[in-house]
Amino acid sequence: MGSIDVTAWSAMLLGLTAMFAGIGALRKPGAWRTMLDEVESSPALQFLCGLMELVIGAGVYLANPWLPSDLLACVMKAMGGLMMAEALVILGFVDVYSQFWLRSLTHMHRGWALSTVLLGLGLTVLGSLHLG
Repeated sequence: MGSIDVTAWSAMLLGLTAMFAGIGALRKPGAWRTMLDEVESSPALQFLCGLMELVIGAGVYLANPWLPSDLLACVMKAMGGLMMAEALVILGFVDVYSQFWLRSLTHMHRGWALSTVLLGLGLTVLGSLHLG
């Protein structure tokens, strides 16, 4: 039985998640803003969002080695670290942090959604190439 390529699978799963979240945002403009409004108004959702991102980010960070010869593994490790940092900001400063996103989404919704789709597509492709 062969070993699992954690780097490839974490890139593909995060990529697919980002790609389809972006597609959903393009299909339903305003959905992300509604989600942010709901999170901002609910301490329970703030905690759950921060906790979920911390757990997922820690999993990605811990599962991917820092191997300079494997650029995708380094990118995934960095993404996991950034996810953990963002999670801590959400847990401690969601009122300030959410205002940045609310202002940004008001003017650049399609841009953020499209960039999320492209990032997701890139991670999915790179992850699948890493398998082969």
